[in-house]
Amino acid sequence: MVRQWKHRYVLSSVAAAAALVVATAGGVLTGSLGQAAEAATNGTLAATAGCGKAPTLTSGTRTISSSGQNRSYILRIPDGYDRNRPYRLIFGFHWLNGSANNVASAGYYGLLPLSNNSTIFVAPQGIDNGWANTNGRDLTLFDDISRVIENDLCVDTTQRFALGWSYGGAMSYAVACARPNVIRAVTVLSGANLSGCNPGTQPVAYFGIHGIYDSVLNISMGRSLRDTFVRNNGCTAQSPREPSRGSLTHITTAYSGCRAGYPVQWAAFDGDHTPSPVDGSSSPNDSRTWTSGEIWKFFSQFASTTPPTTAPPTSTPPTTPPPTTPPPTTPPPTGEPGTCTATYRAVNSWPGGFQGEVTVANGTTATLNGWTVRLTLGSGQAISSVWNGTNTGTTGNVTVKNAPYNGTLAPNGSTTFGFTATGDGPAPSNVSCTSP
Repeated sequence: MVRQWKHRYVLSSVAAAAALVVATAGGVLTGSLGQAAEAATNGTLAATAGCGKAPTLTSGTRTISSSGQNRSYILRIPDGYDRNRPYRLIFGFHWLNGSANNVASAGYYGLLPLSNNSTIFVAPQGIDNGWANTNGRDLTLFDDISRVIENDLCVDTTQRFALGWSYGGAMSYAVACARPNVIRAVTVLSGANLSGCNPGTQPVAYFGIHGIYDSVLNISMGRSLRDTFVRNNGCTAQSPREPSRGSLTHITTAYSGCRAGYPVQWAAFDGDHTPSPVDGSSSPNDSRTWTSGEIWKFFSQFASTTPPTTAPPTSTPPTTPPPTTPPPTTPPPTGEPGTCTATYRAVNSWPGGFQGEVTVANGTTATLNGWTVRLTLGSGQAISSVWNGTNTGTTGNVTVKNAPYNGTLAPNGSTTFGFTATGDGPAPSNVSCTSP
C-alpha cells in the first residue's frame, strides 16, 4: 500500500522560493528528442531509438551529467517490459524539501498501481530539493533524461506526461510552457509559477488541482496557471464552481470550447496544501484520495497512435478481391457477445467508499475486438472515477466500455479497469462481459 504523504514541510521555504525564481529560456531541442518533438501534437507516432533494442537501463536510481552537474533520477520500467511495444512515459516531480525517493515510494502520486504495466515512470531529483530551474537547468535535465530513456527504451512519443505537487507542480507547469511539442499533458497539484514559464504560448492539455484555502500557495496562483492554458488551448473563459468551506468535497470542471485534443480541467477541493485530499474528511490520505484516479483518467484519455506491429503490404490490394475459396457459411467468432468474462475484486475500502478492479479476459481462440462490462452497484453506491475504461452511468446498473488502447484482446489475453466509488455495502453484483 502506498504510504501516507508526509505533511511536515518548511512552508516558509516555498514562499521564499517564489522570490528566487529565475525565468527560464525555452531552448531548442536537438537530437532524437527534438526530431520526435512534433509527434506530441500532430498525432504521428515517431518510434524512439530504443524500440526493438535489448534495453541496458534497469529500474532504480540512476545518475546523469546535465548542464555540467551530476544529477540523479529514479526509473521504473514496467514488469514484463516488451521492447517492441511503445510505452507511456510519465515524469513525477517532487515537492520542496521532498525527493525523488518520496515520489517513487508513494507510487508516483498513486499512478503506478493504476498503470497496469503500461507506463515508464521517472522521478527526477531537484537541486537543493527544489526546482528553481536557474538558467533553465531543470528543463535541460528533463530533456537529457528523456533522451537517455528514449534511446534505450521504447516510448510512445504521443504519450509523454508530467505531474507534480507544490514546487513539483510548478516544474510541471514550466515543462508545459517550454516543451509544448514534447509533452502531451500535465497535471499541476497546488502549484504556482515558481519555476518559470517560457514561452508559455502554445497549447498543452492541462489539469489543475488546488485547495480553496491553501495556506502556502493561494488558490489564486493555481487559477493563474490554469488560465494560461485556457487561453492557449482556445477554451471558453469561465469561472468554474468551487466547493464551499466545510463541505469536504471537490468539484471538477471540464472547460468547453477547447481546441480538439487540448482539454483543460480544473478541480477545486475543500482543503489546504496537500496532494491527497479525501472527500468527507479533513485528513489527507494517499490510499483514499480521489486525485490519483482522476489524474489517471485525464492522462489515459489520449489515444495512442501506435502503428500495428505487422506492417501493411507494400502494394495496394484490390478494393474487393475475389475470394479464392467459397466463404464459410458461418464466419469464425471475432468477439461476438458472450465471448469475454469479467471478474471483480475489491482493492481497498474505507468508511463511505471503496476501490474496485475488474479483469476482462478473452478465453477464446479468436481475437476479441472491443468489450463492454455491465455491473450493478448497491443502494447508495456511486462511481466517482474510472480508469482504463469509459463508463455510462454512475449508480445502479453501470456500463463500462474499453478505452481506445485496451479493447483488442488476443486469445487468452486479459486487461483490467479500475474505479473508485462512494458508499458502503456489498460488492457490485451481476458483473458480466460482452463483445463489443
